[in-house]
Amino acid sequence: MFGLGKQKGLVGLDIGSSSVKVVELKKKGDGYELLNLGIEALGQDTVVDGAIMDSFTVSTAIETIFNQNKISTKNVATAVSGHSVIVKKIAVNAPTEEEVANAIPYEAQQYIPFDMADVNLSYQVLGPATAGPGFDVMLVAVKRDKILNHTNVLSQSGKTPTVVDIDAFALQNAFEVNYEPAADRMIALLNIGASIMNINILRGGVPLFTRDVSVGGNQYTDTLQKELDLSYEDAEKLKQGKEAGTATPAQAAPHLQSVSEILLLEVQKTFDFFKQTTSAENIQQIYVAGGTARIEGLVDLLKGEFNIPVEVMNPFQRVEVNPSKFDPNYINEIAPQMSVAVGLALRSFDTP
Repeated sequence: MFGLGKQKGLVGLDIGSSSVKVVELKKKGDGYELLNLGIEALGQDTVVDGAIMDSFTVSTAIETIFNQNKISTKNVATAVSGHSVIVKKIAVNAPTEEEVANAIPYEAQQYIPFDMADVNLSYQVLGPATAGPGFDVMLVAVKRDKILNHTNVLSQSGKTPTVVDIDAFALQNAFEVNYEPAADRMIALLNIGASIMNINILRGGVPLFTRDVSVGGNQYTDTLQKELDLSYEDAEKLKQGKEAGTATPAQAAPHLQSVSEILLLEVQKTFDFFKQTTSAENIQQIYVAGGTARIEGLVDLLKGEFNIPVEVMNPFQRVEVNPSKFDPNYINEIAPQMSVAVGLALRSFDTP
Protein backbone atom coordinates (compact mmCIF):
# COMPACT_ATOMS: atom_id res chain seq x y z
CA MET A 1 0.00 0.00 0.00
CA PHE A 2 1.55 3.29 -1.10
CA GLY A 3 1.60 6.11 1.38
CA LEU A 4 3.38 8.52 3.64
CA GLY A 5 1.85 7.73 7.02
CA LYS A 6 0.94 4.64 9.04
CA GLN A 7 -1.21 4.53 12.14
CA LYS A 8 -3.60 2.06 13.76
CA GLY A 9 -7.20 3.03 14.48
CA LEU A 10 -7.90 5.86 12.06
CA VAL A 11 -10.95 7.46 10.50
CA GLY A 12 -10.50 8.63 6.90
CA LEU A 13 -11.56 12.28 6.62
CA ASP A 14 -11.62 13.97 3.22
CA ILE A 15 -12.21 17.75 3.24
CA GLY A 16 -13.33 18.60 -0.27
CA SER A 17 -14.54 21.82 -1.88
CA SER A 18 -18.20 20.81 -1.78
CA SER A 19 -18.40 18.43 1.20
CA VAL A 20 -16.66 16.70 4.08
CA LYS A 21 -16.54 12.90 3.75
CA VAL A 22 -15.78 10.43 6.55
CA VAL A 23 -15.19 6.66 6.34
CA GLU A 24 -14.32 4.17 9.07
CA LEU A 25 -13.44 0.59 8.18
CA LYS A 26 -12.68 -2.54 10.15
CA LYS A 27 -10.68 -5.60 9.16
CA LYS A 28 -12.78 -8.66 8.43
CA GLY A 29 -10.84 -11.80 7.51
CA ASP A 30 -8.70 -10.94 4.50
CA GLY A 31 -10.93 -8.01 3.61
CA TYR A 32 -12.65 -4.98 5.09
CA GLU A 33 -16.09 -4.01 6.32
CA LEU A 34 -17.66 -0.55 6.32
CA LEU A 35 -18.15 0.51 9.94
CA ASN A 36 -19.17 4.16 9.54
CA LEU A 37 -19.77 6.61 6.74
CA GLY A 38 -20.85 10.23 6.64
CA ILE A 39 -21.02 13.14 4.24
CA GLU A 40 -21.83 16.75 5.03
CA ALA A 41 -22.29 19.35 2.29
CA LEU A 42 -20.36 22.63 2.45
CA GLY A 43 -21.57 25.93 1.09
CA GLN A 44 -20.01 27.91 -1.74
CA ASP A 45 -16.52 29.31 -1.04
CA THR A 46 -16.11 27.40 2.25
CA VAL A 47 -13.17 25.53 0.68
CA VAL A 48 -11.58 27.04 -2.43
CA ASP A 49 -9.00 25.15 -4.53
CA GLY A 50 -8.22 22.90 -1.57
CA ALA A 51 -7.76 25.78 0.90
CA ILE A 52 -10.16 26.01 3.86
CA MET A 53 -11.52 29.57 3.89
CA ASP A 54 -14.16 29.13 6.62
CA SER A 55 -12.68 26.97 9.36
CA PHE A 56 -15.70 27.27 11.69
CA THR A 57 -18.09 25.84 9.09
CA VAL A 58 -15.75 22.96 8.25
CA SER A 59 -15.05 22.07 11.89
CA THR A 60 -18.80 22.17 12.62
CA ALA A 61 -19.45 19.83 9.67
CA ILE A 62 -16.82 17.41 11.00
CA GLU A 63 -18.36 17.45 14.49
CA THR A 64 -21.82 16.89 13.00
CA ILE A 65 -20.70 13.81 11.04
CA PHE A 66 -18.92 12.26 14.03
CA ASN A 67 -21.86 12.93 16.38
CA GLN A 68 -24.58 11.75 14.00
CA ASN A 69 -22.73 8.53 13.21
CA LYS A 70 -21.56 7.99 16.82
CA ILE A 71 -17.92 7.74 15.71
CA SER A 72 -15.78 7.63 18.85
CA THR A 73 -12.34 7.34 17.19
CA LYS A 74 -10.52 10.68 17.48
CA ASN A 75 -7.48 9.89 15.30
CA VAL A 76 -7.99 10.88 11.67
CA ALA A 77 -6.14 10.61 8.39
CA THR A 78 -6.70 13.52 6.06
CA ALA A 79 -5.22 14.53 2.70
CA VAL A 80 -4.18 17.63 0.78
CA SER A 81 -3.77 18.51 -2.89
CA GLY A 82 -3.37 21.53 -5.12
CA HIS A 83 -0.64 24.03 -5.98
CA SER A 84 1.02 23.88 -2.56
CA VAL A 85 1.74 20.17 -3.05
CA ILE A 86 4.68 18.90 -5.12
CA VAL A 87 4.93 15.20 -5.99
CA LYS A 88 7.87 14.13 -8.13
CA LYS A 89 9.68 10.91 -8.91
CA ILE A 90 13.44 11.54 -8.75
CA ALA A 91 16.66 9.53 -8.91
CA VAL A 92 18.97 9.86 -5.90
CA ASN A 93 22.60 8.82 -6.37
CA ALA A 94 23.22 7.16 -3.02
CA PRO A 95 24.90 3.78 -2.39
CA THR A 96 22.34 2.59 0.20
CA GLU A 97 18.74 3.33 1.16
CA GLU A 98 19.99 4.67 4.51
CA GLU A 99 22.10 7.28 2.72
CA VAL A 100 19.12 8.35 0.62
CA ALA A 101 17.76 10.03 3.80
CA ASN A 102 20.88 12.20 4.05
CA ALA A 103 20.75 13.13 0.38
CA ILE A 104 17.03 14.07 0.24
CA PRO A 105 17.26 17.64 1.67
CA TYR A 106 19.96 18.55 -0.84
CA GLU A 107 18.30 16.78 -3.80
CA ALA A 108 14.90 18.28 -3.01
CA GLN A 109 16.16 21.84 -3.49
CA GLN A 110 16.48 21.20 -7.22
CA TYR A 111 12.81 20.27 -7.59
CA ILE A 112 10.89 22.32 -5.03
CA PRO A 113 9.93 25.86 -6.16
CA PHE A 114 9.33 26.99 -2.56
CA ASP A 115 11.64 28.12 0.22
CA MET A 116 12.77 24.87 1.87
CA ALA A 117 12.13 26.41 5.31
CA ASP A 118 8.44 26.67 4.39
CA VAL A 119 7.80 23.03 3.41
CA ASN A 120 7.42 19.61 4.98
CA LEU A 121 9.32 16.95 3.06
CA SER A 122 8.56 13.25 2.83
CA TYR A 123 9.70 10.51 0.49
CA GLN A 124 9.43 6.83 -0.30
CA VAL A 125 12.14 4.72 -1.92
CA LEU A 126 10.62 2.95 -4.93
CA GLY A 127 13.58 0.68 -5.69
CA PRO A 128 16.89 0.68 -7.58
CA ALA A 129 17.15 3.48 -10.14
CA THR A 130 15.84 2.54 -13.58
CA ALA A 131 18.71 4.49 -15.15
CA GLY A 132 22.16 4.75 -13.55
CA PRO A 133 23.24 4.14 -9.96
CA GLY A 134 21.25 4.91 -6.82
CA PHE A 135 17.52 4.72 -6.14
CA ASP A 136 14.26 5.95 -7.59
CA VAL A 137 12.44 7.97 -4.95
CA MET A 138 8.97 9.49 -4.76
CA LEU A 139 9.52 12.94 -3.29
CA VAL A 140 6.65 14.88 -1.72
CA ALA A 141 6.79 18.46 -0.47
CA VAL A 142 3.85 20.32 1.03
CA LYS A 143 3.88 23.92 2.20
CA ARG A 144 3.58 24.02 5.97
CA ASP A 145 0.77 26.57 5.92
CA LYS A 146 -1.21 24.17 3.72
CA ILE A 147 -0.86 21.39 6.30
CA LEU A 148 -1.68 23.76 9.17
CA ASN A 149 -4.77 24.94 7.28
CA HIS A 150 -6.11 21.37 7.57
CA THR A 151 -4.72 20.24 10.92
CA ASN A 152 -5.88 23.38 12.77
CA VAL A 153 -9.46 22.77 11.62
CA LEU A 154 -9.28 19.13 12.70
CA SER A 155 -7.96 20.13 16.12
CA GLN A 156 -10.70 22.76 16.35
CA SER A 157 -13.27 19.97 15.84
CA GLY A 158 -11.73 17.85 18.60
CA LYS A 159 -9.95 15.40 16.30
CA THR A 160 -6.29 14.37 16.24
CA PRO A 161 -4.71 14.73 12.77
CA THR A 162 -2.44 11.68 12.86
CA VAL A 163 -1.72 11.25 9.15
CA VAL A 164 -1.64 13.91 6.44
CA ASP A 165 -1.59 12.20 3.07
CA ILE A 166 -1.87 13.25 -0.57
CA ASP A 167 -5.25 12.89 -2.33
CA ALA A 168 -3.69 11.06 -5.29
CA PHE A 169 -2.06 8.44 -3.03
CA ALA A 170 -5.22 7.86 -0.96
CA LEU A 171 -7.13 7.38 -4.21
CA GLN A 172 -4.54 4.84 -5.36
CA ASN A 173 -4.86 2.82 -2.14
CA ALA A 174 -8.65 2.63 -2.47
CA PHE A 175 -8.27 1.58 -6.09
CA GLU A 176 -5.71 -1.17 -5.49
CA VAL A 177 -7.66 -2.75 -2.61
CA ASN A 178 -10.83 -2.88 -4.71
CA TYR A 179 -9.47 -3.77 -8.16
CA GLU A 180 -6.12 -5.59 -7.70
CA PRO A 181 -4.75 -4.53 -11.12
CA ALA A 182 -2.19 -6.57 -13.02
CA ALA A 183 1.37 -5.50 -12.16
CA ASP A 184 2.24 -4.58 -15.75
CA ARG A 185 -0.94 -2.57 -16.47
CA MET A 186 -0.61 1.20 -16.94
CA ILE A 187 -3.64 2.86 -15.35
CA ALA A 188 -4.79 6.45 -14.92
CA LEU A 189 -6.91 7.44 -11.95
CA LEU A 190 -8.89 10.67 -12.26
CA ASN A 191 -10.39 12.08 -9.07
CA ILE A 192 -12.62 14.93 -10.24
CA GLY A 193 -13.87 16.95 -7.30
CA ALA A 194 -15.67 20.26 -7.17
CA SER A 195 -12.62 22.45 -7.82
CA ILE A 196 -9.60 20.17 -8.29
CA MET A 197 -8.92 17.15 -10.49
CA ASN A 198 -6.20 14.81 -9.19
CA ILE A 199 -4.54 12.68 -11.88
CA ASN A 200 -2.42 9.69 -10.86
CA ILE A 201 -0.79 7.45 -13.49
CA LEU A 202 0.46 4.21 -11.97
CA ARG A 203 1.75 0.74 -12.70
CA GLY A 204 2.46 -2.15 -10.36
CA GLY A 205 1.61 -0.21 -7.21
CA VAL A 206 3.96 2.66 -8.08
CA PRO A 207 2.68 6.16 -8.91
CA LEU A 208 4.67 7.21 -11.97
CA PHE A 209 3.19 10.68 -12.43
CA THR A 210 0.72 12.83 -10.50
CA ARG A 211 -0.79 16.19 -11.32
CA ASP A 212 -3.46 18.40 -9.73
CA VAL A 213 -5.49 20.58 -12.10
CA SER A 214 -7.78 23.42 -10.99
CA VAL A 215 -10.86 22.23 -12.87
CA GLY A 216 -13.86 20.31 -11.59
CA GLY A 217 -17.56 20.12 -10.94
CA ASN A 218 -17.92 23.78 -10.01
CA GLN A 219 -17.28 24.70 -13.64
CA TYR A 220 -20.38 22.76 -14.68
CA THR A 221 -22.43 24.61 -12.06
CA ASP A 222 -21.03 28.02 -13.03
CA THR A 223 -21.73 27.40 -16.72
CA LEU A 224 -25.32 26.26 -16.10
CA GLN A 225 -25.94 29.29 -13.86
CA LYS A 226 -24.67 31.65 -16.51
CA GLU A 227 -26.09 30.04 -19.65
CA LEU A 228 -29.55 29.12 -18.28
CA ASP A 229 -29.91 31.95 -15.75
CA LEU A 230 -30.22 29.64 -12.75
CA SER A 231 -29.56 29.91 -9.04
CA TYR A 232 -26.60 27.97 -7.63
CA GLU A 233 -28.98 25.41 -6.06
CA ASP A 234 -30.90 24.83 -9.31
CA ALA A 235 -27.69 24.56 -11.33
CA GLU A 236 -26.43 21.90 -8.89
CA LYS A 237 -29.66 19.90 -9.30
CA LEU A 238 -29.53 20.18 -13.08
CA LYS A 239 -25.89 19.08 -13.10
CA GLN A 240 -26.98 15.89 -11.33
CA GLY A 241 -29.59 15.16 -14.01
CA LYS A 242 -32.62 16.45 -12.09
CA GLU A 243 -35.10 19.02 -13.30
CA ALA A 244 -34.67 22.45 -11.78
CA GLY A 245 -37.35 25.11 -12.16
CA THR A 246 -38.10 25.50 -15.86
CA ALA A 247 -34.74 24.03 -16.97
CA THR A 248 -34.52 20.41 -18.13
CA PRO A 249 -31.59 17.97 -18.41
CA ALA A 250 -31.96 18.17 -22.21
CA GLN A 251 -31.31 21.91 -22.09
CA ALA A 252 -28.31 21.34 -19.85
CA ALA A 253 -26.71 18.65 -22.04
CA PRO A 254 -24.77 20.89 -24.51
CA HIS A 255 -23.43 23.04 -21.67
CA LEU A 256 -22.32 19.98 -19.70
CA GLN A 257 -20.63 18.72 -22.87
CA SER A 258 -18.68 21.97 -23.32
CA VAL A 259 -17.26 21.78 -19.77
CA SER A 260 -16.50 18.06 -20.15
CA GLU A 261 -14.42 18.95 -23.20
CA ILE A 262 -12.36 21.37 -21.06
CA LEU A 263 -11.70 18.55 -18.56
CA LEU A 264 -10.86 16.20 -21.41
CA LEU A 265 -8.30 18.68 -22.77
CA GLU A 266 -6.54 18.81 -19.37
CA VAL A 267 -6.44 15.01 -19.20
CA GLN A 268 -5.06 14.85 -22.75
CA LYS A 269 -2.37 17.43 -21.96
CA THR A 270 -1.38 15.46 -18.85
CA PHE A 271 -1.17 12.16 -20.75
CA ASP A 272 0.90 13.80 -23.51
CA PHE A 273 3.30 15.32 -20.99
CA PHE A 274 3.61 11.97 -19.20
CA LYS A 275 4.51 10.23 -22.49
CA GLN A 276 7.10 12.89 -23.35
CA THR A 277 8.80 12.98 -19.95
CA THR A 278 8.21 9.67 -18.16
CA SER A 279 7.13 6.74 -20.31
CA ALA A 280 6.26 6.24 -23.95
CA GLU A 281 3.94 3.37 -23.03
CA ASN A 282 0.24 3.84 -23.59
CA ILE A 283 -2.22 4.13 -20.72
CA GLN A 284 -4.43 1.05 -20.89
CA GLN A 285 -7.37 1.96 -18.67
CA ILE A 286 -8.94 4.95 -16.90
CA TYR A 287 -10.90 4.95 -13.65
CA VAL A 288 -12.89 8.06 -12.73
CA ALA A 289 -13.67 8.98 -9.11
CA GLY A 290 -14.96 12.06 -7.33
CA GLY A 291 -18.35 13.73 -7.21
CA THR A 292 -18.06 14.76 -10.87
CA ALA A 293 -17.53 11.17 -12.10
CA ARG A 294 -21.24 10.69 -12.82
CA ILE A 295 -21.72 13.81 -14.95
CA GLU A 296 -23.82 12.77 -17.95
CA GLY A 297 -21.64 12.00 -20.98
CA LEU A 298 -18.23 12.45 -19.31
CA VAL A 299 -17.22 8.76 -19.25
CA ASP A 300 -18.39 8.29 -22.85
CA LEU A 301 -16.37 11.33 -23.92
CA LEU A 302 -13.22 9.88 -22.32
CA LYS A 303 -13.86 6.49 -23.93
CA GLY A 304 -14.30 8.09 -27.34
CA GLU A 305 -11.17 10.23 -27.07
CA PHE A 306 -8.74 7.62 -25.74
CA ASN A 307 -10.32 4.44 -27.14
CA ILE A 308 -9.57 2.48 -23.95
CA PRO A 309 -11.82 1.15 -21.16
CA VAL A 310 -13.11 3.88 -18.84
CA GLU A 311 -14.95 3.00 -15.64
CA VAL A 312 -16.46 4.90 -12.72
CA MET A 313 -14.54 3.79 -9.64
CA ASN A 314 -16.34 2.06 -6.78
CA PRO A 315 -14.23 2.18 -3.57
CA PHE A 316 -16.66 -0.26 -1.91
CA GLN A 317 -16.43 -2.93 -4.60
CA ARG A 318 -14.53 -5.30 -2.28
CA VAL A 319 -15.58 -3.75 1.00
CA GLU A 320 -18.38 -5.55 2.83
CA VAL A 321 -21.35 -3.21 3.29
CA ASN A 322 -24.11 -4.36 5.64
CA PRO A 323 -27.44 -3.63 3.83
CA SER A 324 -29.30 -3.48 7.14
CA LYS A 325 -27.09 -0.59 8.24
CA PHE A 326 -26.41 1.17 4.92
CA ASP A 327 -28.88 1.67 2.05
CA PRO A 328 -27.20 -0.07 -0.95
CA ASN A 329 -28.71 2.43 -3.41
CA TYR A 330 -27.35 5.37 -1.42
CA ILE A 331 -23.90 3.77 -1.13
CA ASN A 332 -23.87 3.17 -4.89
CA GLU A 333 -24.89 6.77 -5.57
CA ILE A 334 -22.19 8.39 -3.43
CA ALA A 335 -19.46 5.75 -3.95
CA PRO A 336 -17.22 7.66 -6.44
CA GLN A 337 -16.96 10.73 -4.20
CA MET A 338 -16.00 8.60 -1.18
CA SER A 339 -12.87 7.18 -2.86
CA VAL A 340 -10.29 9.40 -1.13
CA ALA A 341 -11.96 8.93 2.27
CA VAL A 342 -11.85 5.13 1.80
CA GLY A 343 -8.17 5.32 0.84
CA LEU A 344 -7.47 7.36 3.98
CA ALA A 345 -9.41 4.93 6.20
CA LEU A 346 -7.20 2.13 4.83
CA ARG A 347 -4.21 3.78 6.52
CA SER A 348 -5.31 1.96 9.70
CA PHE A 349 -4.20 -1.31 8.14
CA ASP A 350 -0.84 -0.39 6.65
CA THR A 351 1.92 -2.72 7.78
CA PRO A 352 4.75 -0.92 9.60
